[in-house]
Amino acid sequence: MHKARLEAFSDAAIAIFMTIMVLELHPPHGSEWAALHEALPTLGAYLLSFVFIAIYWVNHHHLIQAVKTVNGPVLWANMHLMFWLSLVSFATNWIGEHPGQKAPVALYGLVLIMCAIAYTILYRVLKAHEGPDSKLAQAVGADIKGWVSLGIYAAGVALAFFVPYAAMACYALVAVTWFIPDSRIERTFRAG
Repeated sequence: MHKARLEAFSDAAIAIFMTIMVLELHPPHGSEWAALHEALPTLGAYLLSFVFIAIYWVNHHHLIQAVKTVNGPVLWANMHLMFWLSLVSFATNWIGEHPGQKAPVALYGLVLIMCAIAYTILYRVLKAHEGPDSKLAQAVGADIKGWVSLGIYAAGVALAFFVPYAAMACYALVAVTWFIPDSRIERTFRAG
């Protein structure tokens, strides 16, 4: 199967996820600068979530560009990723309304872990479809960065029950490490 429909669908879905998040932002009740203070937790959660979804979009784009075709298992693995990305706005809203609270911060981390796991599954299904000697397999390799990110997320979820702001720092750390797009795929395709 050609990959164009999967890419178009994913682009549209991710755009919708970002739109839903911004629609949940509401202006502060007052008209003074000080009124913005009450909106800072929500704006912070939105910013972090926007960055996460943008990171997934950029890396998803690179991943799909690295393959020639897709098949049924790839389509389902992609839908699995889209499902977890769609829950980011829900977790973002809860954390924005209850900043620094254990359950919202833990749920946010669990959603991020599931997004990372879903992305890893998508990569593995694509790798199986393209073959172990494919350019994609060569580019990503053992995916140490992905495994380390999962570990940091897990540490963040555990911390959420004791020090929620430390958990948020863990989640932000993962975003910082992925903010610069993963160039392994581009580098491999330029070289070959």
